Amino acid sequence: MSSATNDTTMPSVFLAHGSPLLLDDEVWVSELARWAHAMPKPKAILVLSAHWIEAPIAVGATETVPLVYDFYGFPERYFQVKYPAPGAPKLAERVRALVAPTQEIVDRPGRGLDHGAYVPLVAMYPDADVPVLQLSLPTMTPAALVALGRTLAPLRREGVLIMGSGFLTHNMRTIEWRPGTKPPSWATEFDAWAADAIARRDVDALVRYRELGPGARTALPTVEHFVPVLVALGTSLDRDEQASFPIEGFTYGSFTKRSAQFG
Repeated sequence: MSSATNDTTMPSVFLAHGSPLLLDDEVWVSELARWAHAMPKPKAILVLSAHWIEAPIAVGATETVPLVYDFYGFPERYFQVKYPAPGAPKLAERVRALVAPTQEIVDRPGRGLDHGAYVPLVAMYPDADVPVLQLSLPTMTPAALVALGRTLAPLRREGVLIMGSGFLTHNMRTIEWRPGTKPPSWATEFDAWAADAIARRDVDALVRYRELGPGARTALPTVEHFVPVLVALGTSLDRDEQASFPIEGFTYGSFTKRSAQFG
């Protein structure tokens, strides 16, 4: 994959990935499928998921290896899901070339896709015909993740879909499995605040989300599910483009499904 390619510039995205149960949710699956269909088909996909945190930044498998079933307590059938997407060795080369001048980068050739990557991809690209590469999140520091997004941004011009995968609200202590449960006010208020900041691409506000977001400490007792949006945001900052929200609403009670597209 060469930096000289002139393919259609891909959007970058942040998506709410749900649990393995997402694939039983016909509405959510159809929303993800429609979203993928509305975008140009990518030449490759680069995923940064809440479920892989490792420093220095690590490059996952560049050939098809077993998935990472990073969950427990689910029926056996969820451990039988397969997603044999082609590896993306050329994309890995480009990522190394972009990242290495500013930070250390290592290889993890046996590390397969985790559920933050493969669950939404099963819904969006069910034929598993697009090469996929996963990177680790090397830090939880907001400004550093925005900078990483800026570093990766040239890949968009080469037909790569850069995908941050997490949840804008993620409090496992408040999960509610009953469908139709009304979300609590702290979740709706933080979701509305995040939507406004993302729509304006307000870097300063989003970097300070723990201070400025209403109910942030309740919405995000831990932050790994929020920060992938900062990478996606970073890929858009050198371009004059808008943010949109292809998927909205709540699931599991307090978890916002809000997903963002830049470009």
